Amino acid sequence: MPYDYDTLAQWDRDHLWHPFTQMKGFRDEELLIVTRGQGVYLYDHQGRRYLDGVSSLWCNVHGHRRRELDEAVKVQLDQLAHSTLLGIAHPPAIILARRLAEIAPPGLTKVFFSDDGSTAVEAALKIAFQYWRHRGRPQKQRFLKLNQAYHGDTLGAVSVGGMALFHDIFHPLLFDTLEAPCPYCYRCPHREDCSLQCLTILEEQVATHHEELAAVILEPVMQGAAGMLPQPPGYLTRVREVTQKYNVLLIADEVAVGFGRTGKMFACEHEAVHPDLLCLAKGLTGGYLPLAATLATDDIYNAFLYEFDEFKAFFHGHTYTGNPLAAAVALASLDLFEKDRILETLLEKIELLTNRLAAMADHPHVGDVRQRGMMVGIELVQNKKTLEPFPPARRTGHRVILEARKLGAILRPLGDVIVLMPPLCISIEELETLTQVTYQSIRQGAGGD
Repeated sequence: MPYDYDTLAQWDRDHLWHPFTQMKGFRDEELLIVTRGQGVYLYDHQGRRYLDGVSSLWCNVHGHRRRELDEAVKVQLDQLAHSTLLGIAHPPAIILARRLAEIAPPGLTKVFFSDDGSTAVEAALKIAFQYWRHRGRPQKQRFLKLNQAYHGDTLGAVSVGGMALFHDIFHPLLFDTLEAPCPYCYRCPHREDCSLQCLTILEEQVATHHEELAAVILEPVMQGAAGMLPQPPGYLTRVREVTQKYNVLLIADEVAVGFGRTGKMFACEHEAVHPDLLCLAKGLTGGYLPLAATLATDDIYNAFLYEFDEFKAFFHGHTYTGNPLAAAVALASLDLFEKDRILETLLEKIELLTNRLAAMADHPHVGDVRQRGMMVGIELVQNKKTLEPFPPARRTGHRVILEARKLGAILRPLGDVIVLMPPLCISIEELETLTQVTYQSIRQGAGGD
């Protein structure tokens, strides 16, 4: 490393503005500087090793420095580092589009590349809006979202988000949306007499407003940044049925839940749902390079086919759309899914995780444990009987992740929800270690036995 730790830490304090971070206070903590990775581990400036318990923000799939992925980047770099997709093409983007169309839920045959999850969602929103204009239904321009939703940080994505802490301050900049309650079963006022009132409200909203609704947008099966909130079985199926009944598009945001995270390649597969638009990012490149994709049906794509002088193309794009390096490593990642039989090997890991989480649920400050495949949220509470949360100023979730670092694991909380989402390549032994570290860190950071 060309610079020593103290120099880098000082320059960080002087110049680097970290995302989703209150810099006051953070600058006084010891800064963790990651210098390299190998497999499911990250290493800091002193060579200390940490289990990557959140897949470097939910994107690493096959581990760090995976030989096949490294080689894919190097081989492509010898050919072409970047070329635009505006009016021309290159092999990696063409081949990747074909591969994605082959493995996606049926009907999603067209692929629009962008850079990250937010831009994938932005593209989907604009496509849906413009689609209805081209179909002669310009009044269909509103979107229905779930509360607690998170679809990214650009203004369109924030407009269809529902997390007050992140989004309320930007309200004057956002477009108007409709909102339905998300299935937050642990804190649902109807938890004792549940008849899926949350779904009934969504159905009523669509039935009432379908003439002006362009699309419903949701994360299928599990809402990630909301605190790992799983949807009850059949929920997604019913949403698809309702949107089809009332001629409203369904946008499935699988940025976080796609590529094996829920136990299947795509979360929609759990209920054989075929959305109209599908947003992908994060695990698309195995966690190597920024790349996103918005998949659409032929019906949607065909609605944009007009004569040149009618000016009805999709006027949207990014400089690095479909970057060759990113597309090449994405193709190598898809190859590894097949070669390593990733989805098959997950079954044993998911079962182990389920068993270890059941033991954690007995902790006096563990209020709820939520899991779907390899996605886990452990909600910490001050009072288990009353569901009373810890005071925000205590920063209980933050305390827990600092304890985890001492024990050799990197975690990141969502408030006081501790998230586990390790690389899918994690071994049974490494997964055992991660769950042990997590439980011990909760004991030390949240208190109790």
